[in-house]
Amino acid sequence: MRKFDLCVIGSGPAGQRAAIQAAKLGRSVAVIEMREVLGGVAINTGTIPSKALREAILDFGGRTTVAPSLADFAAAKPALNRAGGFHGLMEACHRVIKKEIDLVRDHFASNGVTVLTGKGQFKTDRQIDVVGIHATETIEADHTLIAVGTIPTTPAGIPFDGKQVFSSDDLLKLASIPRSIIVVGGGVIGTEYASMLAALGVRVTLIEGRPRLLDFVDAEITEALQYHLRQSGVTLRLGEKVVKIDRRDAPEAAKREGLDSMIEVTLESGKQLAADTLLYAVGRQGCTDGLNLAGAGLTADNRGRITVNKDFQTSVPHIYAAGDVIGFPSLASVSMEQGRVAACHMFGVKCDNVDSLLPYGIYSIPEISMVGWTEEKLTAESIPYEAGIASYRETARGQLLGDEIGTLKILFHQETRAVLGVHIIGTNATELVHIGQCAIAFKATAEYFINTVFNYPTLAECYKIAALNGVNKLGNV
Repeated sequence: MRKFDLCVIGSGPAGQRAAIQAAKLGRSVAVIEMREVLGGVAINTGTIPSKALREAILDFGGRTTVAPSLADFAAAKPALNRAGGFHGLMEACHRVIKKEIDLVRDHFASNGVTVLTGKGQFKTDRQIDVVGIHATETIEADHTLIAVGTIPTTPAGIPFDGKQVFSSDDLLKLASIPRSIIVVGGGVIGTEYASMLAALGVRVTLIEGRPRLLDFVDAEITEALQYHLRQSGVTLRLGEKVVKIDRRDAPEAAKREGLDSMIEVTLESGKQLAADTLLYAVGRQGCTDGLNLAGAGLTADNRGRITVNKDFQTSVPHIYAAGDVIGFPSLASVSMEQGRVAACHMFGVKCDNVDSLLPYGIYSIPEISMVGWTEEKLTAESIPYEAGIASYRETARGQLLGDEIGTLKILFHQETRAVLGVHIIGTNATELVHIGQCAIAFKATAEYFINTVFNYPTLAECYKIAALNGVNKLGNV
């Protein structure tokens, strides 16, 4: 029986960073991955494929913020049509995915990490079976990290078939671009795909049970996104709940195009909606069912999530868990850091825990990013603040990019002027937000941005414009 200092179950972001960190500390490490390829959900079905698809769509559309029609795409790129559209787009994505898989493999190899292909199952709290296609091997480990990630929730009663009714994983396998789609769920995944499909000229209806999309995002930024989605042709059904999803016969016109049935959705309000296809994007489930957690003395909640302490230890101290399988915030970037911190803790290396100052990136079209406090939270906590706003169109770079909708907002304390939050919608929002993240971390004030020289022309100038706008509101400039 082979023995390792650390066994990592799952090769996604958390597993990768934990394995490499432990290897850098001179420990023997094995990574168990059930897929033939490395990278987990993030590289193979989630983060990287969806973002690669977004970039491919933007490339085909000339990187405009105005959603063109499918005819516009087809005129510009004859290879992109409804019949083979997704195949053409995904070909561009696969190049990125392959490179990412190769990078993970190379990092493991260069750090001496042993990769075992198969399903990891606990035999005891220190012994794990690696169940392969042809054989099973049992290994022993002093420490184990569970980093198996999540899969889309697929409730019983919904007629999933992977073709007309599908999850976010299945969407990337579509054979053609649908004429119309109903997206159930206005969270990050649903909103991102709704905006991408709208940019391809698909008629999109987005259903969300809450009064607005992305309710953890600053309300003003969300309102701007909702406005842009509507301008792009997306129908928003907010505050509506789905009670039934069924099939019905397609109209004759659709049958002539080879579509035998339509997907019909009944809402709690009594409304009935129909479309060619439906994407169900409500929640994700931890991939813990096949781990035999009981064999290690562990349990998961009803969503397959594992409870951990601040150091990512489970109730069995030498078994850790990190990444999406432990729940919020379920961000690839955070999962990476959780894995690294867990590895440091299990081997007694001092390491700062994951900071609460987390940036959020939403890769819709247009993209959104935020860090720090929102206006709603500041108001609820009775913290006196001011907001400074800058539009991309106020900068030369914004004009060069043709981004007419981009907006950056800084929130700062009225008395100390300390930067409390930054919220952005528009081109490169997920890159720009890190300037604000540093400002908050190092307790910078609005005056820092006012007195700083930014390269010209850049979108980063928005920080200076927003800071001036906010301070001017206080009447002190």
